Amino acid sequence: MSAAVKYTLGRIGLFVVVVAALWPVDLDIFLKLILALLFSAAVSFFLLKGWRDEMAEEMAAAAERRRTEKERLRAALAGDDQTGGDTPAGGQVDAAAEEPGNPPEQGRGPAA
Repeated sequence: MSAAVKYTLGRIGLFVVVVAALWPVDLDIFLKLILALLFSAAVSFFLLKGWRDEMAEEMAAAAERRRTEKERLRAALAGDDQTGGDTPAGGQVDAAAEEPGNPPEQGRGPAA
């Protein structure tokens, strides 16, 4: 289960618990709901800190993946495509394989 789902369910659960605790109190229903919202928010700030931090890390990782993919797509559209399969692990391209007189190595794509 993702951290966002756990945190959201935790917040809803705390709200329901506080509403149930305020139910026997003789107040207007809207005032009970507002108080329950405020109290559950304050309590969740302390009780759900771990899940909130976990959710923030997941969201930051997802944003970084989107940013990296966006940069890769922009580079591909601009003609600066350096796909991971064409370059060695160090990111360096073999200069001898790129010279016009040398035949391409097997697996390097079609010959020009």
